[in-house]
Parts: sequence; C-alpha cells; structure tokens
Amino acid sequence: MTPLEDDREAAVVRLREAYAEGHISHEEMDRRLDQALAAASGDDLAQAVASLPAASEGGTATIGAAAGRIRRRGAWRVPRVLKVESAYGNVHLDLSRAVLEQPLVDIELQLGTGRAKIIVPRDAIVEADEVRSGYKDIRYQPRQPSRPGGPRIRITGVMGFGRLTIRHAWR
Repeated sequence: MTPLEDDREAAVVRLREAYAEGHISHEEMDRRLDQALAAASGDDLAQAVASLPAASEGGTATIGAAAGRIRRRGAWRVPRVLKVESAYGNVHLDLSRAVLEQPLVDIELQLGTGRAKIIVPRDAIVEADEVRSGYKDIRYQPRQPSRPGGPRIRITGVMGFGRLTIRHAWR
C-alpha cells in the first residue's frame, strides 16, 4: 500500500467511528466517505476528516452486569479488546453493523450462568478454541469468508452454566 492509501484507510475508519459515536449524521458520513475515497492528495483527505474529534486508540473496554441482560447491537464501536463479565444473565453481542477499530478483535468472556450469543460479520474469521464451558459445548458452524481480509474475531474465556452460540450475519 502507498502512504496515501494508508491515510485513506485511516480516514475511512475515523469517519465510521465518528458516525458510530454520534458526531456526524449518516448523510454527512456518506458525503465525507465519498470525498475521502475520491481524494487525490493528503490535503483532500484532511478536508474529509476536518472538524472530527481526534482518533481514539484501540484499547480495552469492559462491559458487565451482576444480573440481567447485556446487549449491544447496531452501529457501536468495538475496541481491540472487549471484556464481557456477567454473573447471572444473558449476553447478546451483534457485531454485524458494529465499527471494528482493528482487524483483530479479542472478546474475553467471564460468564457465570446464562447464554451468550455473538453475531459476527459475514466475512469474519472466528477463533473460539480458547473458550471453556462447564455445561454445554459451543455452537458454531465455521464458514468460508466471502472475501479475503475480513476481520478476525478471537473469543476466549470461561462460561459456567450456559451455552455460547456464534453465527455469521446473513448480510
């Protein structure tokens, strides 16, 4: 990749992140994405991301609940490492429309009792060999990526009593 292509890719990630965080509207994101993808120079790219907040660092985030349901769906930002902790309750993570900040996402599960369902993007490559379950086996049917270079989702951790189900999004 050339430096301009690297900068273009970073600009696209920043625009998607700004949309997911609510800093720009869907129409504004579309307009700026068109501008970034058509940019012929670094100055053109700078105009596409002008007035956006600074890019965030991948980092680690923890979501948890002692009891109850944990649910994430829609256009939400997924950090490089996502820790999910729940003593009692169900977990539902839908990554199909989420903004993945990095090409590799680690999801660390620490679940007591309850089910966990993770929906990954259609072209994602999933690794779930490091999940230990005290009750039921993991339900996951691997599929061939529809295009090369899809995100890699690595799921690790411990599930007490419950089942982990992983499936690919339909679109």
